[in-house]
Amino acid sequence: MNYINNKLYKALAMMFVLILVGTFGYKLIGDAYSWIEALYMTIITMTTVGFSEVHPSTDFEKLFTIFLILMSITIYAYVVTVVSEYISTGQFFSQLNKRKMQRKISKLQGHTIVCGYGRNGEQAVERLKSYDQHCVVIESDKEVIDELENKSIKYIEGDATDDSVLTLANIKKADNLITTMPSDADNLFVVLTARQLNKDLTIISRASYASSYSKLKVAGADNIIMPDRLGGNHMASLIVTPDLIEFVERLTIEGKEHTNLEEISIDDLSKDFTNKTIFDLNIRNRTGCLVIGLKKADNEYIINPEGDTMLDPGSHLIVLGNSEQISKLHEVF
Repeated sequence: MNYINNKLYKALAMMFVLILVGTFGYKLIGDAYSWIEALYMTIITMTTVGFSEVHPSTDFEKLFTIFLILMSITIYAYVVTVVSEYISTGQFFSQLNKRKMQRKISKLQGHTIVCGYGRNGEQAVERLKSYDQHCVVIESDKEVIDELENKSIKYIEGDATDDSVLTLANIKKADNLITTMPSDADNLFVVLTARQLNKDLTIISRASYASSYSKLKVAGADNIIMPDRLGGNHMASLIVTPDLIEFVERLTIEGKEHTNLEEISIDDLSKDFTNKTIFDLNIRNRTGCLVIGLKKADNEYIINPEGDTMLDPGSHLIVLGNSEQISKLHEVF
């Protein structure tokens, strides 16, 4: 791609130089030409439009004109070759698509950046899409890039550890970042860089080794997920408490249309509910849903909170219900 771009720049530079040579040539050869007339003669000669000459030409001027025409044809042939090569390789349309996508990404606000589109990254993107959440994937693998294009997923091609690539993903206006790269060192570097670029960003990082947990926390990650540990715990739980695990798995949170669990931010509710109690919401009678948990503003979790628990600003309610009840919850609140 850089090779073709260099050839294009070279062709444009050659045309520009030829215009200068033609203009100065006509001016120096024919004293009767003004600078505008010299430029005019150069352009009509290079473009072979067939307009009449400004003044009758001398034999020397005619020889110079022949030279200019031959050089113009040579440069045009070179430009056509480069442009044809540019289009035939598919780079032309690829660049157009990338620029169009970059414009869309630059307009995003409150989106999620996913670094790496491996198994974990793909699952994260699918879940975000099921909730109609805007996301941008940063990936360097060309085959994965083609897959993202086929799925119409916004992406930035490059290394997520590079500041400029994160900037292209509009990180300063993003709300969240998920880094799922296979190397803990790369994830650590992404977390450090992202935290410097956006202090308010919620960062979730993947980790393969327990020794990386504390480092990622210090670097600025809000949550660290260890897939191998989660998998082992889940398999052991299927032996110790199989019925409980099966019941929990039936509590679907697969998307906006199919969910049994919902999170309510108190800040998103009407001001009438501020500094009120859970009982004042009357969720059970109005929607049929049950309040099973409360996350307070100081990140304290309360399981099965009492009805007289105050709903302070910044807190979140965890609500359980079937699909119809959750839909009713959205209508009421």
